[in-house]
Amino acid sequence: MSGRRDDSAKMAKLKELLHRSENRICADCSAPDPKWASANIGVFICLKCSGVHRSLGTHISKVLSVTLDQWSDNEIDNVIEVGGNSHANAIYEAFLPQNHSKPHPDSTQEEREKFIRSKYELQEFLEPSLRIVSHQSSDSGKHAGSASHSVSSKSEVGMIEFIGILNVKVKGGTNLAIRDMSSSDPYVVLTLGQQKAQTSVIKANLNPVWNEELKLSVPQQYGPLKLQVFDHDMLSKDDLMGEAEIDLQPMINAAAAFGDQGLLGDRQIGRWLKSGDNALVRDSAVVVAGGEVRQELALKLQFTESGEVELEMQWFPLNM
Repeated sequence: MSGRRDDSAKMAKLKELLHRSENRICADCSAPDPKWASANIGVFICLKCSGVHRSLGTHISKVLSVTLDQWSDNEIDNVIEVGGNSHANAIYEAFLPQNHSKPHPDSTQEEREKFIRSKYELQEFLEPSLRIVSHQSSDSGKHAGSASHSVSSKSEVGMIEFIGILNVKVKGGTNLAIRDMSSSDPYVVLTLGQQKAQTSVIKANLNPVWNEELKLSVPQQYGPLKLQVFDHDMLSKDDLMGEAEIDLQPMINAAAAFGDQGLLGDRQIGRWLKSGDNALVRDSAVVVAGGEVRQELALKLQFTESGEVELEMQWFPLNM
């Protein structure tokens, strides 16, 4: 019980920090009411800027939702220690030229990305003695106060314009294929363009329950979301247990057609129909629930002898 009380107290401190006046606008573009944060830099940011932060990689900026995501104790402690947007900006914008204007809430995605990369990835506005440039990008960085997080060479994502953030909750799998002697150690990998995200490994279970949320930034030119299930092996290459492709158009197009979802009320706005050309177990409805666009899917894994995976997707457009 004491552990739960401690977690609750820390999240309360985080939300208290968010509600300070300095943190009620985005650290990068000053958009009001930010609901996202960079856990390792220690700033609160808006939805549009969070997409750019996410493209930098977690070794530079690990983006979490203040309301939707599970935070570790270290992540909460780090943001609290930094102290919020004013403290972080005092470091990361210490040498911002007077004639260099920051993005504003209506800035283009290109303007937003150029500034954020200059600020955090290239560290152009940081005190020169604090700049650390490293091409090793495997570890998450520390908070802004120490200015010690690693900075990679320019991401392969480049100047791609993102249109939204896709939150995918991987619920679980049923009747997955056997790849070891009598079971498998499955995990799920999601791929969208050059981005990948994966769940944890569940040992010796053909009916795993993950209930893990993975986030991907969706570019303007996007293809299907690829889902693969692998069996984790200690001594050899992980074995493929099946895959499926998810068409994102029904959800994204429906959301665009109906406009501001917060004004709609709960209702169905679209549907992806089961056919012989896709992996759906049954038709998948696109709905607005609580002002959010959601879609639940049951997928039959392809190129394998058995297995299904259930997901729930949420769509957060950047043009809101």
